[in-house]
Amino acid sequence: MKTSIHPDYHAVVFKDSSTGDAFLTRSTITSDKTVEWSDGRTYPLVLVDISSWSHPFWTGTQRIMDSAGQVEKFHRRYGKRGTR
Repeated sequence: MKTSIHPDYHAVVFKDSSTGDAFLTRSTITSDKTVEWSDGRTYPLVLVDISSWSHPFWTGTQRIMDSAGQVEKFHRRYGKRGTR
């Protein structure tokens, strides 16, 4: 690998702002905020809006679109068309 062309790859803590859950991983992202992790070291802290702890798909709270309801709404709004 060539030297001095790759970004700094270091340990970073990502924290879900809606649930408060956090995880330590490696990334090239930087942050001015820091947090002390359970191992006693201080790491950069990156706040994220959505993670697997708060995403509707992973939590099981996702909304299922009612396609029949959408069709009825369309027919109410635009009316039924005759058959060809």
